[in-house]
Amino acid sequence: MQSSEPTIAVVLPCYNEAACIGQVIREFKAVLPEAVVHVFDNASTDGTAAVAKAHGAQVHHVALRGKGNVIRRMFADVEADIYVMTDGDATYDASNIREMIEGVHVHGCDMVVGVRVDDGSEANYRAGHRLGNRLLTGAAALIFGGGFTDMLSGHRVFSRRYAKSFPAMSHGFETETELTVHALGLRMPYMELPVAYRSRPEGSVSKLSTYRDGWRILRTILGLFTSERPLVFYSLLAAVLALTSVALAQPLVATYLQTGQVPRFPTAILSTGMMISAFLSLVCGVLLRNVTLARQEAKRLVYLAIPSARRG
Repeated sequence: MQSSEPTIAVVLPCYNEAACIGQVIREFKAVLPEAVVHVFDNASTDGTAAVAKAHGAQVHHVALRGKGNVIRRMFADVEADIYVMTDGDATYDASNIREMIEGVHVHGCDMVVGVRVDDGSEANYRAGHRLGNRLLTGAAALIFGGGFTDMLSGHRVFSRRYAKSFPAMSHGFETETELTVHALGLRMPYMELPVAYRSRPEGSVSKLSTYRDGWRILRTILGLFTSERPLVFYSLLAAVLALTSVALAQPLVATYLQTGQVPRFPTAILSTGMMISAFLSLVCGVLLRNVTLARQEAKRLVYLAIPSARRG
């Protein structure tokens, strides 16, 4: 167990945030003077990197577009005991960041999520984003379990164990979903704390698209469902196929018992094929579950090989 104070890295993913990034850096330097601030500039065209450098941040350039690609580089390139990640748009209040860090350093959590608390105005947090967040968070909770209430928050604190065991396979804004499912898949301790959510400063523009990004996140949830819970997914598919097969076969069986004939061969063939597909789906679920367990064991061993940031 570590007894010394942990090293803290503030990692800020940015794309065209020249109007906001200076404020974010100033806030974190005020509340976390001992931390090193890293700005990961995702091929911005508005001078974000120059503004960040002028405010004393270490600037890293990521040419491959997408927040998921930036997070992959952040966790790979930065060495620290505790990682503080927030968006570079100045919408998250940093005043309670030490309380979030204590969740990792004192309470032993691997991820602390800042749950957004806003004033309810449309300009602050759009209704479409609010509804989409609730629906997607509920869907993830139904499939993967856990008690997250704001799965899509971009304000989080991670332990080194989490950062160095996170595979980061997604590309864009769906990365928050992957971050959440990684913690649930390895049964990591986590917690949520409220954080004030503010309107964007004047002159800055949101990069989010309610429908496009919502579809990407939903697609990510479904993809993670098949890879992380394959037995459940393929068992549900097998049940649907089997029930449909039985429904199609029922009138055929009744006719056969009455007349001794099968009048509709195409329907009989379809019913038989669907039942065979149901059994194949169930077998696929069993085989893929064993593959998933092996993957989870490998990730768990990597996780356990990394020292904890919890105070001894």
